[in-house]
Amino acid sequence: MSETGDRRAHWQEQPGEDSGRLPGSAGEHHMQELYGTSERARRFYRDQVLDHLNPRMREFIARQEMVFVATSDSRGECDSSLRAGPPGFVHVIDRRTLAYPEYRGNGVLASVGNIRENPHIGLMFLDFERDHIGLHVNGRAAILDDVELRRHSPDLPEPAVPGQRAQMWVVARVEEAYIHCRKHIPRMRRVDAQEPANWGSDDMRRKGGDFFDAKGTPSPWSGDPLRTRG
Repeated sequence: MSETGDRRAHWQEQPGEDSGRLPGSAGEHHMQELYGTSERARRFYRDQVLDHLNPRMREFIARQEMVFVATSDSRGECDSSLRAGPPGFVHVIDRRTLAYPEYRGNGVLASVGNIRENPHIGLMFLDFERDHIGLHVNGRAAILDDVELRRHSPDLPEPAVPGQRAQMWVVARVEEAYIHCRKHIPRMRRVDAQEPANWGSDDMRRKGGDFFDAKGTPSPWSGDPLRTRG
């Protein structure tokens, strides 16, 4: 799978683009006016919101083992998902570009399907253990196959998941990067895994694939009614 032409420009660095534009949406600014937080919001924009990843942000991302991903389709219908891997599975290509690999999953491809229709992406990195802080990264994404991405970024390391090859890469061009304060981030403690992660596994037990018993519940997406389990 490959994105070409105008889509590719979404992740290639274009210094100075959109400079001077106030961060946030018109709706965001309207609610600030309505609730009297405009000045406080402008201080946050001025002091905390960047249009690139500074060195501290890049180092933070390099240590993370998970990222929450938000996308939406051309109609604005939203999807959120989780991507995880060893530290460094999200690669910072340069101060305005990062990429993460997509491995074999359930075949739905909701996130990358949305990106095909609507390139806007929101990434949320949360450190529950060490720094107890979060980082928002918003921007525009494209889908590139491994060969094409390495042609543009020959120094890109191999995917960090042993024995697995990325089916494709999500490449995001950074438009906003800012802190998520630690006030409401729960503290968690790392524990040793009972067994190694099985990245890309089709084993239903290892994946917990029907944990919520959805197979035994009538589905609106099925042509035939399903019987619930007794």
